[in-house]
Amino acid sequence: MRRVVVVVPSMFTLANLFFGIWSIVLAARGDFYRASWYIVIAGVLDMLDGRIARMSNTGSRFGAELDSLVDLVSFGVAPAVLIYHLVFAEAGGFAWLFSYGLVMCAALRLARYNVGDIGHDASDAFQGLPSTAAGMTLATYFPFTQTDFYQSQLAGLPWSQIMVFLTMALSLAMVSAIRYAKPPRIGIRSARGLGGLAVNLTVLGFGIFSRDIFFFPLGLTYLAYGIVRMAVVGFLERGENGGPDDDDPEVPQALSRGPLGK
Repeated sequence: MRRVVVVVPSMFTLANLFFGIWSIVLAARGDFYRASWYIVIAGVLDMLDGRIARMSNTGSRFGAELDSLVDLVSFGVAPAVLIYHLVFAEAGGFAWLFSYGLVMCAALRLARYNVGDIGHDASDAFQGLPSTAAGMTLATYFPFTQTDFYQSQLAGLPWSQIMVFLTMALSLAMVSAIRYAKPPRIGIRSARGLGGLAVNLTVLGFGIFSRDIFFFPLGLTYLAYGIVRMAVVGFLERGENGGPDDDDPEVPQALSRGPLGK
């Protein structure tokens, strides 16, 4: 029984890889809708394998390394291939480099996480955007374009340029020091746990019944949340520390009087 419990997380991880590879195949065939949702399914499986490993106390170095290798395929290569066929294939001869940048940043993030450079210093936040969130945000772009809201309100926007900047932003966010909140924990013994339960049930409900229009805006909101939070926290910390002292002899007087020195 112990051996079976140890193997179960790896089975979920390999199922994650299966859907990641299947998404790549479908994207190459032009079946973008199913390719998009298979990346999301891979994300759900990635969440489950970690939860099961922690609950059963069967985590291992082998499982962690396998999980990172699989994540690179499912949330790095698969979204990069999908967005290449959707956007970059018609954007010029070197537009594929944006897909390469996404895979490169996902690989750097996962390698840094494995050696302990990031992700282990805060229990309530990720350091940098998780590769799963980045991959799923790009993956759910195509289903979003099939909604009536997109067709009636947003179809006229320059989405080719928007997706270039979004791909770059997601890539850089993965290797940044921006902190992103982890999903709230579920519980029934505290107000915080009940709040986490309500949030997760809300996401689950919208994800099931309004999935095409829900996930892409959710991913954009999560990306923007980290950037805005970093800017606000940085501004507040700067205000608490105060500006340069005019009486400090080490501060150039031109700087203390203003940007033009007048």
